[in-house]
Amino acid sequence: MALQTFRRSTFWHRLDVRGAPYAFVAPFFVVFAAFSFYPLLYTAWISLHRVELSSMDLMEWVGFDNYVALWEDERFWNALANTFTLGVVSTVPQLLMALGLAHLLHYRLRGSVFFRVAALTPYATSVGAAALVFTMLFERDFGMINWLLELVGLSPVNWENDKWAAQLAISAIVIWRWTGYNALLYLAAMQAVPGERYEAAALDGASRWQQFRMVTIPGIRSTVVFTIVLSTIGATQLFGEPLIFGQGPNGITGGADNQYQTLGLLLYEEGWKNYQMGRAATIAWAMFLLLVLIFVVQRVVRRLTARPAGARRVLSRSGQS
Repeated sequence: MALQTFRRSTFWHRLDVRGAPYAFVAPFFVVFAAFSFYPLLYTAWISLHRVELSSMDLMEWVGFDNYVALWEDERFWNALANTFTLGVVSTVPQLLMALGLAHLLHYRLRGSVFFRVAALTPYATSVGAAALVFTMLFERDFGMINWLLELVGLSPVNWENDKWAAQLAISAIVIWRWTGYNALLYLAAMQAVPGERYEAAALDGASRWQQFRMVTIPGIRSTVVFTIVLSTIGATQLFGEPLIFGQGPNGITGGADNQYQTLGLLLYEEGWKNYQMGRAATIAWAMFLLLVLIFVVQRVVRRLTARPAGARRVLSRSGQS
């Protein structure tokens, strides 16, 4: 009897030790499978059918016809080009400004806590409120931006109907919302860089700018890569800002001439305006494959740029020996 009790206790002890880690991580995988993995597979299945929003239970198998039609659709390439330009115009200045702001906050300033909270305030603002405010600022007849342009002798700009002006205005919304968030990420990474590196660089006569280039940037490289990937994903999924900036039906189509229509807007137009859920699912999978391609390219570029540094280290070690 005692032997059986001992064996049972040993069995439950082993089960607890071996099964506890899986039990702790199981909720994540259950939620991921229910709300991420299954919708991804179901979207792929829908993309192979002709199906309308009003009759989701009626599917007609078309194979890869939706993908072929998307490849031949000029609206898709226009939306892809707009997504790329909006991503570049909004991401590059945003990350550069965030890096400079984090560098300033890294040094001791009066009221640094206030400035850090203020930098995070735009991120806490809803995209709807931010887009509405910027839409009024860039309004053609009564907007403050055109009023300032007229004060300095420049002609007003039709921000919504001109392609590049509209994309600059939408990029301004994205930059305003995300610069402070990325700045705080950079600031946290900068504070993790050992102070001995700055002291050694100062003893070698390095200036503040040289310390920033030679110590700070290499120390936060992983965070910079993370923000680039995060901003790329956000740019690919850009939806709320151009939708609200259009102020009505033009927001769905990205303007009268689709001059700022993104992939997200094209997906919404096909699925919830044209009721073609098969085409919408195809666009969704095209966006997913685009993100996978960007990730692969980023990994390849990172490996290619890391190889010369490693080769230089090997050569320097062999020369010293």
